[in-house]
Amino acid sequence: MATHDTNDLGQPIGLPVEGEFPRPTPPYTPMTGWFCSVVPLDVNRHAPGLYRAFANDADGRNWTYLPYGPFEAEADFTAWAQANCMDADPMFHTVLDANETPVGMASYLRVQPAAGSIEVGHIHFSPLLQRKPQSTEVMFLMMQRVFDELGYRRYEWKCDALNAPSRRAAERLGFTFEGIFRQATHYKGRNRDTAWYSIIDSEWPRIRDAFQAWLSPQNFDETGRQLQSLQART
Repeated sequence: MATHDTNDLGQPIGLPVEGEFPRPTPPYTPMTGWFCSVVPLDVNRHAPGLYRAFANDADGRNWTYLPYGPFEAEADFTAWAQANCMDADPMFHTVLDANETPVGMASYLRVQPAAGSIEVGHIHFSPLLQRKPQSTEVMFLMMQRVFDELGYRRYEWKCDALNAPSRRAAERLGFTFEGIFRQATHYKGRNRDTAWYSIIDSEWPRIRDAFQAWLSPQNFDETGRQLQSLQART
C-alpha cells in the first residue's frame, strides 16, 4: 500500500484526503448495543448511581490515574460533575447496563472536526462494569460513532505512561502505540509522561469486524465466558 505521493519536483508528499471538512461534531444522542447503552451524562439522573457504582472500588485504586477524585461524599461528586461534565469538550457519557443502572463513564475530548481527529478519555469503569462484555462494547460503540457515523480519520487514546492497565486495554482494543511524550503534564502534584495510541480510518474496518465477531453471542459459552479473545482478533 502506498504511503505517500510524489510531486512534480520529485518530493514525497502526503496522500490525498477525501471528504468534506470540518467533520460533524458528535451528537448528544444515545449509543445502544447488545449489552449496554452509552448516553450523554445527565447529572441529576446519573450522578447518584455513578457515585454508588464507583463506591464499589473500596480502596479507590480506579481514581489513581485520573486528575480528580476520589470523592468523600455523593454531594462532592455531584458538584464536580456539574462543574466539569456539562461542556461539549470533553463530552461526558454515562454507561448504563441492561437495567439502565449507571455503571461507568467515558468522554470524547479534544474534538477536532477540522482535522477529523478525536480522543476518548476520562474512562472510569466501576467494578460493576470491569472485565465484562459491556466494557468492551462501550468502546466499540464510541469508535463506531466516530468512524462510521461521523467519518473521522483518527481516534486517540492517551494515558499516564505508568498506567499499565490502561495501556494493556488500548492494545487489546486495537490501538497502535505511537510513543511517549515526556513530562507532558502534571496532576495531583506529580509528573505525567503520556503514552499515545491511535486507530486510523484505514484500520477501522478490520477492527470493527473483530469487535463484531467478539461481541457476537456465539463467542460466549453458557457461563458468559469468551471463547476467543478480542486481542487475538484485533
